[in-house]
Amino acid sequence: MTQTQPIVVQPGEGRDLHAFGDVISVMLGGAETNQKLTVMFDTTPPGAGPPPHVHSREDELFLVVDGRVSFFVNGGWTEAGPGSAVYLPRGSAHCYKNTGTTPSRQWILTTPSGFEQFFARCADEFARASGPDMEHIVGFAREQGIEFLAQS
Repeated sequence: MTQTQPIVVQPGEGRDLHAFGDVISVMLGGAETNQKLTVMFDTTPPGAGPPPHVHSREDELFLVVDGRVSFFVNGGWTEAGPGSAVYLPRGSAHCYKNTGTTPSRQWILTTPSGFEQFFARCADEFARASGPDMEHIVGFAREQGIEFLAQS
């Protein structure tokens, strides 16, 4: 059932997904926003972050809360500290990395919704006793309209 009424999600009420070393708390997904928006809170350990990639289906907005996060956008790295906003329209090649010594924390908003489904499938893959099969993850990404790029 799709949420059509206002909703308040309190801290700790999100669905925690563990993938790529991050903890992603899905606060609002497509079911709650009529497929319009996903709101996630991401905690990334030092040195971690996703590989370069491009989304074909959704725009992303990052709101940095804590830590040192560097974003690769427009062909170069830019540090975005607490209080920074980083907007990445669909089709933008990007990635980020926690360059600090403590976990970074940031809000990730995507529009339309659907990106939370990729993370949920990845979390299931990372939870396997044998560890994740990266070919499966690449397949999940492709199905979601995400292309991983070669790292330089």
